[in-house]
Amino acid sequence: MYKFAVLFICICSAISAEQINQQVINRNVERTIDLTSQLVKITATITLENTGKDTVRNYLIVLEPDTVGNLSYISVKDSLKEDLKLAPSKLEKHEKDVYSVQLKQPLTSGRTAGIILEAVFTKGLVPYPSSITQKEKQLVRYFGNHYFYTPYVTTKQTTSVTLSSRSVESYTKLKPVSQSDSSLTYGPYNDIPAFSQDRMIVHYENNSPFLTVTRLERLIEISHWGNIAVEENIEILHTGAKLKGPFSRYDYQRDTSSSHHSIKSYRTILPAAAYNIYYRDSNGNISTSQVRSRKDWIELELRPRFPLFGGWRSSYTLGYNVPSYQYLYRKSSTEYVLNMRLLDHVFDDMHVEELETKVVLPVGVTEVQIKTPYEVQRLPDGVTYKYLDQFGRSVIKLRKTNLVEQHIQDLEIVYHWRSGLLLLEPVLLVLALYVLFIIVIIYVRLDFSIHKPEHAKKE
Repeated sequence: MYKFAVLFICICSAISAEQINQQVINRNVERTIDLTSQLVKITATITLENTGKDTVRNYLIVLEPDTVGNLSYISVKDSLKEDLKLAPSKLEKHEKDVYSVQLKQPLTSGRTAGIILEAVFTKGLVPYPSSITQKEKQLVRYFGNHYFYTPYVTTKQTTSVTLSSRSVESYTKLKPVSQSDSSLTYGPYNDIPAFSQDRMIVHYENNSPFLTVTRLERLIEISHWGNIAVEENIEILHTGAKLKGPFSRYDYQRDTSSSHHSIKSYRTILPAAAYNIYYRDSNGNISTSQVRSRKDWIELELRPRFPLFGGWRSSYTLGYNVPSYQYLYRKSSTEYVLNMRLLDHVFDDMHVEELETKVVLPVGVTEVQIKTPYEVQRLPDGVTYKYLDQFGRSVIKLRKTNLVEQHIQDLEIVYHWRSGLLLLEPVLLVLALYVLFIIVIIYVRLDFSIHKPEHAKKE
């Protein structure tokens, strides 16, 4: 714990306060707010310009105060869609969450550059009303900002809001604004000062699955016999509008509408090489699932034992095996590299509140090195024992909260292991059987009776 505290202090001290460069302006901002699912996905295409004389190397991104706790993922790319380096920062005289973007090419005086900002927010849509009956539609409200929140002056800006339905109850009307089918267009707005805010509210129908994984325990067990076993224990919760009143199975079966706020089933994606797939809960196997093989993946349709309405929970276990040669590589005679996903697909537009990934390494592993695709919390390592294990297997434990699909990335683990240990368990098994046979032979040949032989009595 002391080491983590020292590391945290070092990281915080390394983040230096930056000043807002008044020479930089946003020449044009085209922002898209995607509200078609339970997530809020914001994409902004920014054309920035250096109006001063000095060269600009960094660009600052500031989060709105109301969205700081809901940010799950953020990335910035250049006009060629290549990732730019993004690092946490802070502003002088401002208590705001700031990210500093390092431009690939320094921006000289009078030049412009284009960047693409992508951010995903969770819990940004609020069911309103908060509880509905079985037959009612689900309405939600989104609270946002008409303007792109930035520390720079913006010359021109337009915002497009994409909805999941054309049924819109109400929306704020900061002119110019227009509605076309299931989208709203705000702007263009001109000459917007820095840190401008104006409340945007959109109240509309959204019957997409509001399904949240409250906890996911992912177990990866490595075997050098050619197999990697994966098991996931998943707890899910419907976070949409809560069900008001009783549930009628009869009315539910009569309702053939495809746009219903309840969740009957959903699909998850497994690796193409997955086999021995099982899907069960505390009552046993769930036989309503369907497996479909695709070219590059396996599609698994999961159907819970009962439909999920707002506030209802469920839990299940999903497991499968994959061949180790697709994920485990040998760098040298004793060095191995494992590349597997820290988090895998659960369902489309997923939101995982808490993830704990455990990796069980083979017996006798040494010099373990871990490289994660993003910052995670490493829990204390554990030890587990399998069949015929004498020394135990190291278990690496990683934890992270508030994840979305963009966090589906590979975890890299490098370790040293001697291949001779592969024969340890077979040798132990042979020795155990050998000892057992010797005991049986001795037992059969010995005579433990206490009466005298019959020929001795005749004499």
